[in-house]
Amino acid sequence: MDSFNAFLLTLDGYLGSAPWFPFILLGVGLFFTVYLGFPQFKYFSHAWKVLRGKYEKPNEPGDTSHFQALSTALSGTVGTGNIGGVGLAIYIGGPAALFWMWMTAFLGMATKFVEVTLSHEYREKAANGTMSGGPMYYMEKGLNMRWLAIFFAIATVISSFGTGNLPQINNIAISVESSFGIRPIITGGVLAVLLFMVIVGGIKRIAKVAAAIVPTMSTLYVLGALSVILMNYQNIVPSFITIFTDVFNGSSATGGFLGASFAYAFNRGVNRGLFSNEAGDGSAPIAHASSKTENPVEEGMVSILEPFIDTIIICTITGLVILSSGVWTQKFDNEFQTSDLLIVEGLYDDQNENDVQALFGFLVNGDTDEVRPYNGTINVTSGLPDVIDFTVIHARSVAEGVAYFREGDLYTGAVSIIDGLPDDSEITLRGKSLIHSAALTTMAFTYGLAGQSGQYIVSLSLVLFAFSTAIAWSYYGDRAVIYLVGFKYVLPYRVIYCLAFFVAAFTDTAIVWNFAAVSIVLMTLPNLLGIFLMRKNMKNHVDKYWQDYK
Repeated sequence: MDSFNAFLLTLDGYLGSAPWFPFILLGVGLFFTVYLGFPQFKYFSHAWKVLRGKYEKPNEPGDTSHFQALSTALSGTVGTGNIGGVGLAIYIGGPAALFWMWMTAFLGMATKFVEVTLSHEYREKAANGTMSGGPMYYMEKGLNMRWLAIFFAIATVISSFGTGNLPQINNIAISVESSFGIRPIITGGVLAVLLFMVIVGGIKRIAKVAAAIVPTMSTLYVLGALSVILMNYQNIVPSFITIFTDVFNGSSATGGFLGASFAYAFNRGVNRGLFSNEAGDGSAPIAHASSKTENPVEEGMVSILEPFIDTIIICTITGLVILSSGVWTQKFDNEFQTSDLLIVEGLYDDQNENDVQALFGFLVNGDTDEVRPYNGTINVTSGLPDVIDFTVIHARSVAEGVAYFREGDLYTGAVSIIDGLPDDSEITLRGKSLIHSAALTTMAFTYGLAGQSGQYIVSLSLVLFAFSTAIAWSYYGDRAVIYLVGFKYVLPYRVIYCLAFFVAAFTDTAIVWNFAAVSIVLMTLPNLLGIFLMRKNMKNHVDKYWQDYK
């Protein structure tokens, strides 16, 4: 698994974490923002009117209402990215990462408007009579590029697991175990069965479930988050100041946080913004293709609201919870995951400026002149090392109070360390370090009016958020399967999807997130190319829409 994780990190280095990717994603959004005359502002109020059904006509083709289509798409976007993704972005890139999430969302409103409109235009009926649409249809019919359509559809199937499946249940299992002590294998088993019961009913059942879950879960989460922000009201203004002052400078070291460069904040903010609102990756158009309307631009209008609700509202609230509570710089007791762990030679103190600079250069820039992975043997007695001539780094922080365990018991004996990691996979380490992803947000919620009970709000919200995301992405995947090989293969896909959902409940979190980072980019790049090539088609559709409207 360590080798697979290293492979994923290498791929991500060439894709989502590459310096050029954020510029392409934001560049396409900026282009359409200017090209279409800032639709984020011009069409915002009109989009709400369309959503409320003001312009609906009877007997229009489709399977769902505007609200149900939006709810399905939102259920695919409002998920672990809003809870765990924000926690991951701030943990890696500091407060400034939130600013770049906002920029991704703002420009993404234009991108989503375009991709939904074009995909809706070329939708068609599947063998079972339901509507099937998505970027693969406009790529084939509008661009006459079937090879690109096939690549996108395959990437969608892969990403249905990487984006909509594995990270969702993994974060659910971690949060539920932390709050209620329920083992991940049990959580995964129960929810996998429930997932299958929902998705086997197709888009109409999925849309009804999404329309019920999305408003409920959003209200519950927002109320819980506001209780934390209000309890820490004195930190609201300083949090915003930190976000904006660090945008172009990076975040300095503070507490257990070793700092972040501008490049890290920019890249992680954009990357997590994409994972959160999915503007540009081509997933939401698949849900919107089911909407009952003859006019593709009308459905595109509705989609403008998605990044606004998902990132600018919900992710901002999560970010303020984390920043105002101060948990992002604090160390907490936890069991160390191998993918976040590294033992280095020598003794380092994160309160020493020289040590912080050395560790920052090693972790962020890969400098190995001063900091080197430890190789040797550590003799341990009752869980504690006999001699400490090394430093344990976990979650990009200097770990404290580290104890060694084997099969759940304090370990006594020799621990062989090769390239900074225990050679024996049965050896686990526990101690205090920074935490990230859903665990960070969960901890932040305990600093609100609900106290320790706040963690239950996150756990319940995460279950609803992530479960609804898994439901929506199963639909995206089965539409891609229909396009590639036909309707008869949808059921086998759904079975495999649910089995993967179960297994991911007890898989290493870092591996899951790294797979998600790679898979979503595989969808995004061909879709961005496609919508850019169809820019004139999009402009003509918008102009005609307003002519007909007047």
